[in-house]
Amino acid sequence: MIFLFFAVACCLAVSMNAALAEAPPQTPYNPKPAEGDLVLPMPGDAEMVFRRVPVPGSGFWGDQSRIIQIGDASGGIFEGLQRTQISGSFPSGTDEAWELVMAKYELTRGQYVAVMGMDALLAASGDPEDKKLPTLKGRELRDALMLPLAYVGHGDVLEFIRRYNQWLFDSAHPERVAAMPRLDEVPGFMRLPTEDEWEYCARGGLASIQAGAFDNALPFAAAEANEFAWHLGNAKHQLRPVGLRKPDAGGFHDLFGNAQEMTSGLFRPEIWQGKPGGVAVRGGSVSTPAADLRSALRAELDVYAWNVDEKKVEERRSFNTGARLAIGANVVVTSGQRARIEKEYEAYKADLRRTMPVGRTLDNLVSQASVQIGAADPIIERLIKDNPALKEPLGAVQSTLDKARERLELAQRESARSLAQDAARNGVNLSVYLSRLERLTDTLALAKELAETSTRYQEQVAAVEKSMAELKTALGEQMQGYKDKIGTLGEYEKAYIDFAFTELEGREMTKRERLVMKLLKGHAQNFAEQRRADTELWLEEFRKGFAEFSDS
Repeated sequence: MIFLFFAVACCLAVSMNAALAEAPPQTPYNPKPAEGDLVLPMPGDAEMVFRRVPVPGSGFWGDQSRIIQIGDASGGIFEGLQRTQISGSFPSGTDEAWELVMAKYELTRGQYVAVMGMDALLAASGDPEDKKLPTLKGRELRDALMLPLAYVGHGDVLEFIRRYNQWLFDSAHPERVAAMPRLDEVPGFMRLPTEDEWEYCARGGLASIQAGAFDNALPFAAAEANEFAWHLGNAKHQLRPVGLRKPDAGGFHDLFGNAQEMTSGLFRPEIWQGKPGGVAVRGGSVSTPAADLRSALRAELDVYAWNVDEKKVEERRSFNTGARLAIGANVVVTSGQRARIEKEYEAYKADLRRTMPVGRTLDNLVSQASVQIGAADPIIERLIKDNPALKEPLGAVQSTLDKARERLELAQRESARSLAQDAARNGVNLSVYLSRLERLTDTLALAKELAETSTRYQEQVAAVEKSMAELKTALGEQMQGYKDKIGTLGEYEKAYIDFAFTELEGREMTKRERLVMKLLKGHAQNFAEQRRADTELWLEEFRKGFAEFSDS
């Protein structure tokens, strides 16, 4: 039975891989077929189509090239610049490269019905228009089922994914997972994409990195937004069938606009840190102005929301929130694969890990080890003086310690540089938030004047005050990060701090980054001399430094 399973799976896999070379037939589930489409079956002859997206570097752990920067310093308060490591879920089969796999289109009502049934959709949906679905026929019904699934709860989407996985993995039908990407011959499974996977795809992936366009706010010219996205200006809060707009360079449709898309993680103010809240959604929607569309745009879906009018908590069903699937795999799938990644871990730990946030907790230990090695020098010197016969073996010990000291020297230089670089990023975010606060202060003053003449401006006053409160919270978090990194940097000797700033100042910087670097140097020196952080003074210096500042 097992042999038959693999025989059928392998035969179908060969035929499916061959089919990837050409575009599959057009169907309601793949209205814009293209070369490279990965088509997986669904109940009732429905389909789910995916695109493969290569990630940089090679191997399970990857290398320095796998570190990317996400976020947008000029975006919202929850979009601060951050470094992360983008990883694929599956080997791509060439040069130890890896890839992630994400759905080409947003999940549609038709795909939900294929797995869960029409009655389940009618029960889950909060959209009164969906009640008409059983009465529709022909093209009307097809178009309605090609709309993104929306107006359902987060739990409904997760239940759909669970039921779809169960259908795919029915052991009586191995052909259903024949084309599924695999890790060590173990097939992947359906899930929601992570935030960094989503943003990596939205920014254009590896091709965009190689073209030097990865840091752009959008993967297309802002003036071309109408061609790639349904947004407030051209959709006016009305969802549209998937695939009507042009695909991006990776072959994805509607990543920007139409329905904002749930991701797999909880919403945190800075993606990896801060208070956990609802669910992170990405991409904007038909209610997002075109000017606000950007790869870094993120928002919180309040999965359980407070109904002010009825004074109760209820599950959120948002008319413009949907989902897009991804294919994932467990980190460890076989004992053999675990043995391989354990072997590769030593090289990863010595290179990439110490540049990542998770590796920096060791920094102070490195500094402590250097000091302890230095304390051994006079002891060895005294032992040699008192025991001339031991000069040769003690000299060998001294040589070994000298080499260890050289390595720690390099580690401390790199660590100090990383801290200064991260503090500079906090500083850039601080400067942007201060400028936004200044503008909102002026807006609030004007709104209050208007409110004195008419009560209809009271809502505007409240909205501006709310935005200012959120911005001040984010400002405080950035200042805390800035202070913490300067504090840790201050534990290093002056030579390492000087090295860090010399390295960073030798790089190409924007006008804003150069002004931040000037302030940061002063604050780091101030901390080193006084051993305390005067955050009020630092914030005031940022405020004065960026008063009337322009990036142009």
